Amino acid sequence: MYLISLGAGILAGLLYGLINVRSPAPPAIALIGLLGMLVGEQIVPVAKRLIDGAPVTAGWFASECKPKITGVAARTPEPGAEDGSRQG
Repeated sequence: MYLISLGAGILAGLLYGLINVRSPAPPAIALIGLLGMLVGEQIVPVAKRLIDGAPVTAGWFASECKPKITGVAARTPEPGAEDGSRQG
């Protein structure tokens, strides 16, 4: 995935170079904009959860939203590990 993303970026940069235009935004500003897009996308699932009356817990956010923002998969508990979600 990272190599595909890098390749797409290089391709866009080559295209900009061929038509002799500058990048539409300085890199830092573009990255902040991308971060805003990723965070903004997560407002929808949070809002849906709140509308449904379900709580927005840190655990839910870490498993559902954080991986989509950071690109790092949520850790799954090891088999037999106590996670506190069982009753009894």
